[in-house]
Amino acid sequence: MKRYADMVAEDRLIAEQWDKIREIKEMGFDPFGKKYDKKHMIADLLAHEVTGEDDTTEFQTAGRLMAFRIQGKAGFVRLEDMSGSIQLYLRKDNLGEEIWALVKKCGTGDIVGVKGTLFITKTGEKTLRVNEFTLLSKNVRALPEKFHGLTDVETRYRKRYVDLIMNREVKDTFIKRTRIVTEIRNFLNAKHFLEVETPMLHPIVGGAAAKPFITHHNALDMELYLRIAPELYLKKLIVGGFDRVYEMNRCFRNEGISTRHNPEFTTVELYMAYADYETMMDLTEEIIQHVAKSVLGTLTVEYNGKTLDLGNFKRAHMVDLIKEYTGVDFWKEMTFEEAKAIAKEHHVEVLPHMTGVGHIINQFFEEKCEEHLIQPTFVYGHPVEISPLSKRFPNDPRFTERFELFIDVREYANAFSELNDPADQRGRFEAQIEEAMLGNDEATPEIDDDFVEALECALPPTGGLGIGIDRLVMLLTGSPTIKDVILFPTLKKQN
Repeated sequence: MKRYADMVAEDRLIAEQWDKIREIKEMGFDPFGKKYDKKHMIADLLAHEVTGEDDTTEFQTAGRLMAFRIQGKAGFVRLEDMSGSIQLYLRKDNLGEEIWALVKKCGTGDIVGVKGTLFITKTGEKTLRVNEFTLLSKNVRALPEKFHGLTDVETRYRKRYVDLIMNREVKDTFIKRTRIVTEIRNFLNAKHFLEVETPMLHPIVGGAAAKPFITHHNALDMELYLRIAPELYLKKLIVGGFDRVYEMNRCFRNEGISTRHNPEFTTVELYMAYADYETMMDLTEEIIQHVAKSVLGTLTVEYNGKTLDLGNFKRAHMVDLIKEYTGVDFWKEMTFEEAKAIAKEHHVEVLPHMTGVGHIINQFFEEKCEEHLIQPTFVYGHPVEISPLSKRFPNDPRFTERFELFIDVREYANAFSELNDPADQRGRFEAQIEEAMLGNDEATPEIDDDFVEALECALPPTGGLGIGIDRLVMLLTGSPTIKDVILFPTLKKQN
């Protein structure tokens, strides 16, 4: 909550700016100008090699004034755009009486267009000597003091536009995010994957275990769900004959908010006919390594105080990890009651909806193993009870050909050999309904008959993969929270 004195001071500063706007209009200038021919990005100026004091190459650019020091008849100011920042030299003799009067009405935060030639100052800084100056948009609100920047975390997320203005590293993070997404697309396109778009509004919850957002379509008088995953639609496209497809888009889950979770988030999901979970492991490694090398130039990442090696991915079965960290051997056949007794002995929680040994195996893994997974690790062999869309291992049908990728304790990818037996799939859906009735609010509460029909038209052996884009960007930009890599994260409404 702002102090009253701060509010009064802010109102006074805003009033002063509006006075300047009135004065600028009286001088015959438009304080909120028109189109400007920005011929160069500031990066173009920074890349130009200055040949000497008499360099005659002319540049015309535009951006925001971020420092403003005018004294007497000359001064240095700083101009920024998304590509960089450069010093400007403004001099009354170069600009003329009228424009100089306009310059004196300008300040930090204003958007201006400038034209001039480059020179090197005595301190060695490349500078644009301005001979044409145009005010394009007058800033009304005072920006945070530059030395301290915008430090209030809540304000940074709520007023991202100010955060981007004041913190260059924030702008760089989102530029890097765009590069990461572009490189994933480049990689998949080069592998002959077809980018597609599937519905955001689903008539049935499906594709993942999560709580949905529910909405209502008035004309059809029916409930619809914001998608929690595009999986089932994408697999229908594989049935339809598209051998390799992917979608990069939003998903929505009506769950908690944390440093790793936002209600809407971005994933890339891809499906490849005639492949399996091991193909997806190889592909995941290739994607992450390609992106890291393209964007960072290295496979070694410093994150959360740890050095992570993206050039070396470990592979481990879930049951083997449980045995390594707890000594419990779930390879042995056992009844559910025996598994519950082991869970009680090791203080592992058993929830009411857990009805199979596989549920307890997964709970053991989450509570006892995840915390140890620092370097990139593919954990495979998930129990069938928690993998309703995954193909079983033929030699041990208790487990599925599924993996999750963990890096520094966090899950980054989920993939499997897709279940293509329609009878088995219907049975898995029925088991999910039972779980939902027992209180698992993440279980799928109804059978997707249309998807089962699609499987009856023959889904080829297929590998599927989903990668969380936001978490990958966090990793590759060193960002501690998901809010730092989403331009406008979901926040509680202010009073």
